[in-house]
Amino acid sequence: MTQSLTGRMINGFDIADADELDASSRDLVERRGRVLSTGYKLLYARPLHFVRGEGRYLIDADGHPYFDAYNNVTSLGHCHPVVVDAVTRQVAKLNTNTRYLHEGLVDYAERLADTHDRALTRAIFTCTGSESIDLALRIARTATGKPGVVVTENAYHGMTMAAAEISPSLGTGVPLGAHVRVVPAPARGATASEVGRQLARAVAAAAADLERHGIGFGAFVADSLFSSDGLAPEPAGFLREVRNVVRDAGGLYIADEVQPGFARTGDAMWGYQRHGIVPDVVAMGKPMGNGLPIAGVVATDAALDDFGRNARYFNTFGGNTVSIAAAAAVLSVIEEDGLLENSRVVGARLLDRLRVTAARTVMLGDVRGAGLYLGVDVVDALGQPDGERALDIVNRLRERRFLISAMGPHGSVLKIRPPLTTTADEADELNDALADVLDEITGGR
Repeated sequence: MTQSLTGRMINGFDIADADELDASSRDLVERRGRVLSTGYKLLYARPLHFVRGEGRYLIDADGHPYFDAYNNVTSLGHCHPVVVDAVTRQVAKLNTNTRYLHEGLVDYAERLADTHDRALTRAIFTCTGSESIDLALRIARTATGKPGVVVTENAYHGMTMAAAEISPSLGTGVPLGAHVRVVPAPARGATASEVGRQLARAVAAAAADLERHGIGFGAFVADSLFSSDGLAPEPAGFLREVRNVVRDAGGLYIADEVQPGFARTGDAMWGYQRHGIVPDVVAMGKPMGNGLPIAGVVATDAALDDFGRNARYFNTFGGNTVSIAAAAAVLSVIEEDGLLENSRVVGARLLDRLRVTAARTVMLGDVRGAGLYLGVDVVDALGQPDGERALDIVNRLRERRFLISAMGPHGSVLKIRPPLTTTADEADELNDALADVLDEITGGR
């Protein structure tokens, strides 16, 4: 999801421009408009019609390949052959739910738990990251008896009612719950201790406010990269003091690993591990099945104790045998192909190249990232966030068949997430495309 504080979709198609499309695309857009909810949106100023995916490419109806450096769902690349084979074999054999014994479910849960801190021993499977966040909030409320939640000011945590109520980035059209308090996003340009101290003080104050109003503090929820806030990957370690404050205030720390997880940061399998903390609950999503709908939660025994004993949770499709086969294949590819190390090495190369490119123009400001998740500030002549220019860059890259998006409260941060399988040459290709767009805008100056 790419939203602004106003709830406006940052990188989206305006139906008023439908007349500018070719006849086939216009017809499909009009049919969508007649039969689908108006809540469904299309990406880019000129929507794309894809019919196939292969590796880093999405391929349109005319056979043109587009370098997908935006989609964090198929993080191994589209239609990865190992995942396709695992799913094909399993769907031809059995697809059922978790209420029957099956080795695949238990084997995968054991393997998944082994990638987390050893205190995180229990897994529950869902279908989406939003469901995982919803479930994590239920666990926290059961464990603490308190519904209050603290999040950062432009966070995005999902689309269920409970997740949307803690997602300020969805804007004024999706009100925050009365039990929710927001705190400023982590400051940039300071030491880990300074950033951590500032954020910890804000969380402590918000937790105290929830207690004072009789709501009670139940949980702090954070994406450890603070993606929707504009990306704050550094300095690693600043969440340690926040973790301590949450514990001392009697709440649970919920790590939203939907975007930072599954080797994306290059430093660790999970984003929270970069900070040297152990959450009470971890919510996982999109990349788990490389396009198949599987997500989940892992938690400590203490966090799950009352919930597991007293609250029945069952998800018909969560943890089904076909999706588990996909998830197991994803984990195998990450481990056997060394994708954590590839994310670190190729991500560092791309970060260096992007910083060189940014230094050539006043149009780009800070460049930051962790592994293969990078953000580039787009600024105006006064150095202020420039969302319109960022969107222009995104759409110019789309015309060159490179797909990225934008994020942050002003939509002014270029959001770059190529597949974990990206090579050094492909990273250079992506950087060169951005450099060409900048030259196009400035006339080569």
